Amino acid sequence: MTLKSLDKFLDIAKHKSKKIIAVAAAEDEPVLQAIKAARNEGIADAVLVGNKNAIQEIASKIELDLTGIEIIEESRPAVASRICVRLVREGACQILMKGLVGTADFLRAILDKDTGLRKSELLSHLAFFDPKSYHKLIAITDAAQNIAPTFEDKISILKNSVEMFHNLGSKNPKVAVVAAVETVNPKMEATVHAAMLTMMNKRGQIKGCVVDGPLGLDNSISKEAAEHKGIISEVAGDADLLLAPDIEVANVLYKSLTYFAGASVAGVILGAAVPIVLTSRADSERSKLLSIALAAGVHSE
Repeated sequence: MTLKSLDKFLDIAKHKSKKIIAVAAAEDEPVLQAIKAARNEGIADAVLVGNKNAIQEIASKIELDLTGIEIIEESRPAVASRICVRLVREGACQILMKGLVGTADFLRAILDKDTGLRKSELLSHLAFFDPKSYHKLIAITDAAQNIAPTFEDKISILKNSVEMFHNLGSKNPKVAVVAAVETVNPKMEATVHAAMLTMMNKRGQIKGCVVDGPLGLDNSISKEAAEHKGIISEVAGDADLLLAPDIEVANVLYKSLTYFAGASVAGVILGAAVPIVLTSRADSERSKLLSIALAAGVHSE
């Protein structure tokens, strides 16, 4: 199945049971706006952990009805994060969301070896975009979690992303491993990693997807650009996922799509026992809702 609209995530979530989101340090207006939208869409409810007075003040301001929403008082954001992780471990909540807490404290609670939620070798971020200039959704990894991934890290990042595509009904996504050039150059580590990932895919060591690289951004998404450079590839011009060489490339591309191309985005952190919603303050209210929908839609029943 080809993913063509971010609204598909809302459709998927609406056909599943309503999820409960544990929000850490929930006294955050944009986050509570997203919770309000998710409740209005009927896809999620929430347990809000944080400063109760501040939460109630914001809720009143944005007209969020708190009826049926549990609020747990905890003014220390790091502790609020640990409480939310515990709620997920106990099965009371099925999605985790970051509020007004530092990312380091939030992730520390998730990655705790004894009480955390780590499932795979590595946590990674995956974001879907809907640029008008492309014929389907395009996803990017990793724009928010791993700064300078090693080759082994990239294998884990790729596996996390492919599992997400499978959960969304896309059984054989096309992955472009992006670099500055399309030829292997030993002095450019990104091109070497790309070639190795491609060969591992061809030999069946990485399954459930089609991988090609190194590919430039242009020939990853434009068949015309690929043909002009003589590139024959099942992925070129039709990529579903762009695997970036590092966080700098992925993050700049993420923001270029939202600011220059006007794309909406839905993104989650993968690799934990449940999907984690960790949005940027620059993300629109719609993008935050879509990120919740994405998390709700892929959570196993």
